[in-house]
Amino acid sequence: MYDVIIIGAGPAGLTASIYLRRNKKKVLLIDALGYGGQIINTKRIDNYPATPGIDGFTFATNIYNQAKDLGAEFAMETVTNIINKDDYKEVITKDNTYKAKTIIIATGAKNRHLNLPNEKDLIGKGLSFCATCDGNFYKDMDVAVVGGGRVAIDDAIYLSNICNKVYLIHRNDTLKADKEEIDTLRSKDNVEIILNSNIKELIANNNLEAIKLDNNKELKVNGLFIAIGQVPNNDIFKDLIDLDEYGYIKSDENCTTNIKGIFVAGDTRTKELRQLVTATSDGAIAATKCINYLNN
Repeated sequence: MYDVIIIGAGPAGLTASIYLRRNKKKVLLIDALGYGGQIINTKRIDNYPATPGIDGFTFATNIYNQAKDLGAEFAMETVTNIINKDDYKEVITKDNTYKAKTIIIATGAKNRHLNLPNEKDLIGKGLSFCATCDGNFYKDMDVAVVGGGRVAIDDAIYLSNICNKVYLIHRNDTLKADKEEIDTLRSKDNVEIILNSNIKELIANNNLEAIKLDNNKELKVNGLFIAIGQVPNNDIFKDLIDLDEYGYIKSDENCTTNIKGIFVAGDTRTKELRQLVTATSDGAIAATKCINYLNN
């Protein structure tokens, strides 16, 4: 019987395990893909305190090693279900059944992709899913943002303040955000909004050099920021945990869920900002709530 099982070994889950082990709780982390989450593919991190320039793999490995040195256990397995018993929980994987007094769900979310042939190869080489993370790499350059929702518009506004030219490309004829945000975007002299268009080709020679639209218009850009939404990894919890209309686990800043003894941390929950620093913050909060729950 574990004190806490953490489902997901990204920054949120790993941080939670550190706090829990420092409190002498017996912890198991389960992740089908190993440790690190999405951050492991990031070429350079410049917006996390005290670690400018670190790559995602090194960052994740440092947290993993810290958790492991403290005594956290790891299992590389696929979770298929959670069963809520009266005084404990069962976590079912394809290979085993584990028991715990509490659970932290930290399964994260994955970015929606354009599904273009060379898209994955260009991540970190002109392609990004986070303007606030990577925007400064494209200072005074020409970039594009694809998407028409609030995140895409916020990204375009943010980039317009540091980049030479920003194209906002949206497949529909209207943008989906508050009027004030749209007005702010339209007031930017260096922003060009292109509606009713899709990106059909990424032109690159090792790094991204241009994008081609479905009207055959070619835009020379150094960077492309994809902001067409994320997909949370919460399908297996939908019969137990309350989810919002987008599939995120309903939770406030206390990282609690509708089930006593089950907590949530990181990008998988409802929240305003999904960043590395907020994921680790969630991990600390969820762990603290677990500790209080166990001690009481």
